[in-house]
Amino acid sequence: MNNRSKDIELIKQALKGRQSAYRELYELHKHNLFVVCLRYAKDRSIAQDYLQEAFINIFRKLEQFDELKGAFEAWAKRVTINVCLADIRKNTLYAVNITKAEDVESEDVSVLSNISLQEMLALIQQLPFGYKTVFNMYVIDGYSHKEIAEELDISISTSKSQLMKARKLLQKKIVASSQFYNQEHG
Repeated sequence: MNNRSKDIELIKQALKGRQSAYRELYELHKHNLFVVCLRYAKDRSIAQDYLQEAFINIFRKLEQFDELKGAFEAWAKRVTINVCLADIRKNTLYAVNITKAEDVESEDVSVLSNISLQEMLALIQQLPFGYKTVFNMYVIDGYSHKEIAEELDISISTSKSQLMKARKLLQKKIVASSQFYNQEHG
């Protein structure tokens, strides 16, 4: 049985009230959804809170899942992202620099492809809050600048600017970390 079929079977059983099906869905998807939460959270503790809230929402809305519209994992990821964004909107003043993206110099981002996923996630965690949120939404989760602007209640140009600045800052961090590594191990 493939993952999609297994998810659908577990969802059917969970909707019939079988508690073990909820547990199994949780166990199957907790790791991937926790990684999503980590990308948006300030720390692991907040990420764990996001994950818990996400699963509460996922299980509460389980009957809304439509297998004809896509995979359960994609739907659960979207619910999880929405939980993270809702908390971000609720608990922070989304402080962003409103410099227009057109005013920000573009740089080659090819350096970003020469780093491991784990290293990249660690560097993303170090970004200022606004940069990190927009970078995650656009680059990793595939939101458009229009969708980001709507979700975060910012302008499209602010979204573009935050993404450009996040990329530039990531480049600097990558170069700095590779220079440090080369000095230590060169």
